[in-house]
Amino acid sequence: MTPSRTTTGSATPSARAKGRRRGARPSGSELLAAAVGAVPGGAERPGQQQMTTAIEECVAGGEHLLVQAGTGTGKSLAYLAPALTVDGPVVVSTATLALQSQLVDHDLPRLADAVEPLLGRRPTFAVLKGRHHYLCLARLDNSTEEEPEDTLFDAPAARPGGGTKWLGEAGRLGKQVERLRDWAERTATGDRDELDPGVDDQAWRLVSMPARECVGATRCPFGQECFAEASRARAREADIVVTNHSLLAVDMLADRHIVPPHKLLIVDEAHELADRVSSAAQAELVPEQIDRTTRRARTLLRPETAEALTAAGDALAVGLAEAPAGRLTAGLPTPLREACTLLDAATRAALDAIGDIKSDDPDPVRKQQAKAALDELSGTAQRLLEEADHDVAWVEKNDSGSRRALVVAPLSVAGTLATHLYDERTVVATSATLALGGRFDTVARALGLDAPPPAPPSPAAAALAARTGPGRPAAETPVRRLAGDAAPNAVVPNAVVPATEGPGWRSLDVGSPFDYARQGILYVAAHLPRPSVSGLPDAAGEELLALVEALGGRTLGLFSSRRAAQQAAELVRARTDLPVLLQGEEALPLLVRRFREERASCLFGVMSLWQGVDVPGDACQLVVIDRLPFPRPDEPLAAARAAAVDAGGGSGFSAVSVPIAAVRLAQGVGRLIRATGDRGVVAVLDSRLETARGYGPFLRRSLPPFWYTTRPEVARGALQRLAKS
Repeated sequence: MTPSRTTTGSATPSARAKGRRRGARPSGSELLAAAVGAVPGGAERPGQQQMTTAIEECVAGGEHLLVQAGTGTGKSLAYLAPALTVDGPVVVSTATLALQSQLVDHDLPRLADAVEPLLGRRPTFAVLKGRHHYLCLARLDNSTEEEPEDTLFDAPAARPGGGTKWLGEAGRLGKQVERLRDWAERTATGDRDELDPGVDDQAWRLVSMPARECVGATRCPFGQECFAEASRARAREADIVVTNHSLLAVDMLADRHIVPPHKLLIVDEAHELADRVSSAAQAELVPEQIDRTTRRARTLLRPETAEALTAAGDALAVGLAEAPAGRLTAGLPTPLREACTLLDAATRAALDAIGDIKSDDPDPVRKQQAKAALDELSGTAQRLLEEADHDVAWVEKNDSGSRRALVVAPLSVAGTLATHLYDERTVVATSATLALGGRFDTVARALGLDAPPPAPPSPAAAALAARTGPGRPAAETPVRRLAGDAAPNAVVPNAVVPATEGPGWRSLDVGSPFDYARQGILYVAAHLPRPSVSGLPDAAGEELLALVEALGGRTLGLFSSRRAAQQAAELVRARTDLPVLLQGEEALPLLVRRFREERASCLFGVMSLWQGVDVPGDACQLVVIDRLPFPRPDEPLAAARAAAVDAGGGSGFSAVSVPIAAVRLAQGVGRLIRATGDRGVVAVLDSRLETARGYGPFLRRSLPPFWYTTRPEVARGALQRLAKS
């Protein structure tokens, strides 16, 4: 069992203050030097030092900071070191579990060891997750009697594959709950991530409590033993609190009552934050959700009130069956409007019937669960009926037909972020992909900051950028080892994005320690026809095959659709003897591990591979992207946001679709160079990256400064030389 993260070297706030008063407080740069010195083979990196200094300056001056830190910068230590110079908890938010695990399991323990002599005490850290990540003793106490009601007879659409749960499956679920009971007697944290082996989502739902259903520690009979409350208490006492964007978003929408008060917030993987806030502000109505809520509340309601809820759920099911999937541009169709009206009335009546939770209620937990579920349905129905200009509504259906939902989400979250993200704290937002098109202003506006419009370049600067700017074939860039005789001789350092600033914020690009121009080639297959059909066009397939054969595997293929990935896998399997790993055929972690270990293998997949794969070394020396990753026309939010820009006289495609593609493309291209010794080729099989005069240069400027070519023989020659090396 993993101990609590804050038990090692734990210190109260007064102890922390005494430790810091023993001598002059060390600076962030001094703490960074100690941390780097403790890393085997660690060396000071100018970008890392620059980032640490900038954070200290912004904390002192009350400014917010956007930092682009390329892969290999060591940005985690660059922001963790100055965080230890700030009084009170500092909150670090990440988008992915991988980065959270890296911070908690590696970076923070190593940092704590290294800086303890300088601080005179060992700094502490804690992980803060959503309430549903922790075992709830109140739910566990009721899990046996709830099992038939909540899971045994779930509707087919509520579970993958559909169908009524058979007795063997119910028995398996019961065994998992019993194992959770045993674990509850031993665990110190109740954190699901510490349960090994784990349990499936159905079993965990029986023993966890969403925040909206919690009655609070003072009303709960298990309040004094609550694992979620204990995690919050540990967070309040820690120097550094690690959380995730989803919980940070919920905290903002809940007037910041979840995350402990703090003066500094560090948002890593900041390019993901706006989407996570949008997801947190999204709501949906699903017939099965209404059915579950009705069954949960039935014992608290009169029969006619419960029947009204059932009728509303049936009406929603009929309305969703009749409505096509997609954005509702002309308001709610009549059947869906009527269903929402029925649901609003039925939930209000049910809430009135249940009434307030009193101190002498025999089962306050069950009553609060019912009220929370009803309140959520009521609020969503009212929001949909309002049809506000700031919301987007759509019907969502999956291919199998097992999921049907009526969804509503905010058109933009920039206003929410402007209001709730920056107040009474310094915010440092960092990522490897913040400067889109060579500027920070696009991301700054998405994060709710006032950003000035880009100034037009001078004629001389424009001419220079056309000759040598990022993404162009610069005559001074050396890649002779990769590109052969096509490569010139002299050197140009990696370009750094110019700083942008606005009211109360500034930006910084600390570059990357990687020499992209020496280590890699960006090849755009400009001779291919513009992609026009779904799937993998024949010409693009032949180009892919030639590149893969030139290297002999070692290829990560990032595709725009499952169909394209499937076609690529079938082609390479049919025409070569190379092992091809296709996403969906096995669990993704297993596929990635095989890709690392089998030198000649190829790994093909879709969007989840674009930023979730880290394979340094010669196992991945060719990254192939089949087409520019613009949002699909049927993506409701992107389409609605683009339409709003068009209606205001702007270009929705330029303002919405191009920045989305830039972030995705930069993330995908970034899979190639993961260490200083890596070399390889990124091949984009979409000619528009070269030929589209409007957005092609913008997208190229959003990418690392690889040596650039549109000549297929240069790319194949480089790969052939890599194959022999």
